[in-house]
Amino acid sequence: MNDYLENPFVFSPRYRLLRHMAFWTVNILVFSFLYKGPNQSWWLQFAQSVIWVIAFIVYCYPVMYIFIPRFLLKEKLVQFFTILIIWGVAGYFFNYLYRKYVFFPFTEFMSDKMNESFGYSNPNAWAPSGYIVMNLMAGYGSVIVLFKYWVKKQKDFLNAEKEKVNAELQLLRAQVHPHFLFNTLNNIYSFSLHHSDKTPQMILKLSSLLSYMLYDCKESEVLLEKEIEIMENYIDLEKERYANRLEVSVNIEGDIRDKYITPLLLLPFLENAFKHGVSEQLEKSWMSMDISVKQNIFRCKIANSKEERIQPEKNGIGIENVKRRLAYLYPGKHELRLNDEEDFFVVSLQIELHSALQPEKVKDKLVLETSKNEYL
Repeated sequence: MNDYLENPFVFSPRYRLLRHMAFWTVNILVFSFLYKGPNQSWWLQFAQSVIWVIAFIVYCYPVMYIFIPRFLLKEKLVQFFTILIIWGVAGYFFNYLYRKYVFFPFTEFMSDKMNESFGYSNPNAWAPSGYIVMNLMAGYGSVIVLFKYWVKKQKDFLNAEKEKVNAELQLLRAQVHPHFLFNTLNNIYSFSLHHSDKTPQMILKLSSLLSYMLYDCKESEVLLEKEIEIMENYIDLEKERYANRLEVSVNIEGDIRDKYITPLLLLPFLENAFKHGVSEQLEKSWMSMDISVKQNIFRCKIANSKEERIQPEKNGIGIENVKRRLAYLYPGKHELRLNDEEDFFVVSLQIELHSALQPEKVKDKLVLETSKNEYL
């Protein structure tokens, strides 16, 4: 599991108490150095800072953890600003009462204990300095809360977008399966009508394809070797169907080991080559597949003959699905070209592959685990 919003100390509820203690400790130290008088000991100012921090907590926390979540974040703006004004007025009187009955008596007591001057010749309980600092601290804390809320909302938005993309990719992948199975089963059915001895072998190859789709294709990426093997099986099934009417050429160059690719990415191009090219020709036809891998760059060129009158399926369901999957899974790392050359059609695909991955560690890159913990 990824760190909660990349920084568990800042966002995880587990460290909430520790975060608050660290925050107020820093403030106490800052106030101790900032407001220390020229003839006043640091320890007396430290004690006064601790007392004031208690007032800040009492004043700030309702704003940060009640008013903002219950009103501002729920877009109840009128209620929020109304209660904020009321709280501000109450805070002014709270500052007076706190200075008169808590801060001054405590400072006088600590001065006697430390044998120091009280420091206030004519203490004024209505002095606004404490009230101003209380509101500054409330504003500072509110900014932190709103920033954490904004970060969480951004993460939730990105997570929702990626979950949406993942769901769409699963749908696109599912659309490939029925299309592919329909064509393959038709081929086997045609052979079975003629009681061909090749039917069992074709069924065995189809079984291998089904096993691949049901189990291996659950991962977001599969071994390139296996994907190529499946493509070769598909071509073999089609070769049996067309017999002497079809001339097939398959060339593989480079090291295809330990390379990974999105499953069932190239089969729609093969289907398109046979469906809209080879199957429409009355005379002998041809189809070629050239694959090369060099320094993790995968190149595949699928070419097929066709009648000049036949328009290949450039924007069919299968091809469009592949384009969308490529855009999602290999953004900026792929190049796809479809060329109609009148009497033949060419598909050229280039992808930057991954290598040296462990199959059990291959996970869908578009899914982020959503935490259900609170963010405040």
